[in-house]
Amino acid sequence: MEILGVSVSPLTSTPSNPRNYQHYSNHRFGKTHFFNPSSLKHKPLHQIQFNSSCKGIIKAQAVDEDYELKQVKDMAAARKRWEALVREEKVKMLTPKEAGYAIQLSGKTLLDVRPSTEHEKAWVKGSTWIPIFDVDTQFDVGTLSRKVTSYMMGGWWSGVPTLSYDKQFVSKVMEKFPKDTDLIVACQKGLRSLAACEQLYNAGYTNIFWIQGGLEAAEEEDLEREGPQPFKLAGIGGVSEFLGWTDQQRAQAAKEGWGYKLMFSARLVGVVIAADALFIGVQQLSHYLQDIRAN
Repeated sequence: MEILGVSVSPLTSTPSNPRNYQHYSNHRFGKTHFFNPSSLKHKPLHQIQFNSSCKGIIKAQAVDEDYELKQVKDMAAARKRWEALVREEKVKMLTPKEAGYAIQLSGKTLLDVRPSTEHEKAWVKGSTWIPIFDVDTQFDVGTLSRKVTSYMMGGWWSGVPTLSYDKQFVSKVMEKFPKDTDLIVACQKGLRSLAACEQLYNAGYTNIFWIQGGLEAAEEEDLEREGPQPFKLAGIGGVSEFLGWTDQQRAQAAKEGWGYKLMFSARLVGVVIAADALFIGVQQLSHYLQDIRAN
């Protein structure tokens, strides 16, 4: 589903944190966009050519609208399943701190299902990484269209890439772990990990644990971390990360002090200076071209 920022999302693999659904449905990463007919922008009538190609465009637009509406209905139906999984304790819920204790004291396995862009920044020591969604590397027309749309709708700000569902996810897990293994499933915010929990439960896994809120909810002392960044910062990116304008970075700045804040303030000043220089350069070039034409 597009609300997950992915190009493919079967119902059995796109759950939401039942306690934080509204949070996720409005989160980041420029990728939460329910269909809103009033937001559609059309060209003026004098710019539209009502020929066969225009009819094709209108038909394609109608198909896209139906697809978006179907996504909303599918998400509503899936949400009920995810809530039931947790409510009926078919999937047991853990806090990050409880997960840390379970790994240290009980030897439970942590299964990291985050995409590579998040995993490479921070991961739990000794965890197994099998992403359920990962960066879409295809370059066909449909994929490029989705990537451009995702970028224009906020990807440039959030830095979140277009993701695709791995149809071999369950089989990859089964290759490594028997179905009676105690699996603690984690992602960055708890959304995709719950998707993975549902698939694993349907595949016959009986001892599944889900980290509520994901690794972003973990304090550094909760889980033994490896990687260059704190868990809380592994899910951010884009211009917002560069300027330090994310909630995660603001929280980090409150701990780190003025040095951390000054670094991002300097970046912002640099961006403003670069923008001014570009604007002045364009003006100078325009005047130069006008002088050439005049002569």
